[in-house]
Amino acid sequence: MKHAVIVAGGMVEADFAARYLKQEKPDCLIAADFGLEFLYRQQLRPDIVIGDFDSVAKEIADDYRRDSRIRFFELNPVKDDTDTEAAVRIALRLGTERITLLGVTGTRLDHVLANISLLLIGLQEHVPMTILDSHNRIRMINQSVVLRKEDQYGAYVSLIPYMGDVTGVTLRGMKYPLTDHTFTGGNSLGISNEIVGEQAEILFSTGTLLMIETRD
Repeated sequence: MKHAVIVAGGMVEADFAARYLKQEKPDCLIAADFGLEFLYRQQLRPDIVIGDFDSVAKEIADDYRRDSRIRFFELNPVKDDTDTEAAVRIALRLGTERITLLGVTGTRLDHVLANISLLLIGLQEHVPMTILDSHNRIRMINQSVVLRKEDQYGAYVSLIPYMGDVTGVTLRGMKYPLTDHTFTGGNSLGISNEIVGEQAEILFSTGTLLMIETRD
């Protein structure tokens, strides 16, 4: 399975998400609990539905249950992980090579932060994971990358150290370059940089960075 898309129960921007799914045609579409309501409104059939079903309307869940092609994973509502984390782990267990998360941003900042932390699972399992909404593409990296301007998601690139210091940071082809710098917590140095050349190089020696491409 090359690409799994998980639709979770946060802020799902209907037009954006529907366009993305139509364009991307994922190999596996997974609904995490309340994310099923978006798919229902769009008349889309998931391959997998997972959750404790404390959020999605019972009649919607029951309607999908009647489709024998859909795999249901029902979770105990008293659990240590979120429905979204469970969906990520199911996708990995099924052998996906890439995961995109929709509907994981929104007004519940506790959930947003928890969902961002799930990107670490992708790093640990060597499976690229991306959080996507109409304004942001969020990834977690533990090795140097090259961003081509033509592939950039929005005008800005922000780099935030995650889980400690990031050493040897060198930025080339960017409005605010750096050479062999150490990113630490407690400051906002890496916010709102811009690619000024055909591509930007984000080089570093050790550590983990959140890389957030943003459009206003």
